[in-house]
Amino acid sequence: MKKIVVNGVEITHQRLVELTKLADQAKPFYDWVEKQFQITLNNTSNLDKNLQTASLSEVTRGIESCYKPLDNKNLPLLFDGIGRPYKHRKSCYYFFAWIIRDAPQQRLSGPISTLVKKTNNGRIEAQISVLATLIFEYRSDVKTFEWQAIREIIIDRLEGSRRSLKGHEKEVIVRTALLEAIQTFYSKNGSYGIYANVELFGKQVKINNETFDVGAKLLNENGKVVRHILVPVKTRETQGGGHSHLFSRDLNSALSVAKDTDMLIVVIVAKSWSKREIEALAGRINHLIVVTAQGYCNGN
Repeated sequence: MKKIVVNGVEITHQRLVELTKLADQAKPFYDWVEKQFQITLNNTSNLDKNLQTASLSEVTRGIESCYKPLDNKNLPLLFDGIGRPYKHRKSCYYFFAWIIRDAPQQRLSGPISTLVKKTNNGRIEAQISVLATLIFEYRSDVKTFEWQAIREIIIDRLEGSRRSLKGHEKEVIVRTALLEAIQTFYSKNGSYGIYANVELFGKQVKINNETFDVGAKLLNENGKVVRHILVPVKTRETQGGGHSHLFSRDLNSALSVAKDTDMLIVVIVAKSWSKREIEALAGRINHLIVVTAQGYCNGN
């Protein structure tokens, strides 16, 4: 990896390099979509012109031809923020959603589900209808669907996807570590100590509207939960100092809902983190693990 240094200070932006490479891999998908529209609308116009001038029904038919191609061979790929290819129909959904709507997974899932229930149409049909209508209605605001503009949008969307997926990656690692710790204790002692059983959370859980990424229930002989192990996980790829304050505030809010009997463990993975924030958090929890660019720090 090439390092960029100014007066002894490293300012390397490797993530940009990785994201631009991924975005460039979306060009074959863009070209394929352009070709599908040309075949469906029986013209030789580029994708920008077709999306800017076609009627709503034509835009709908063009998108539908991408979702349901006549030839299912040699279909191009579209990737998420860490380079994993989507299945074809999800690729179509994200491609058209990315160019017309920010955070489509969060912003469009609800309306599309409502539309499915209201019209009794399938989810694919609902997606196509929503995407075509959004493009038709907002194309004058978007101004252009040329590749260079779409490339910048895809870089932005991939960055958001990468942040989310990288965070979940760390959750998997932490969940595995918690499982290993519990299993190691059980192997050594032949029991869970004062607890009859342990159940790990299979996913994020909400307690009083606060989210905990990883955790476990500690049960008594009657199967009643007597204690939780609660593990918020915070990740940040940049060195922005303000984020440590914001994330610490979020952590304090989450920890405030825990009971006195719960075991609280916080895992932070970041380029850097405020020492003052670490000290403030350490005073509130059972165990704090901080991993930064400077190395591993055991908070308490």
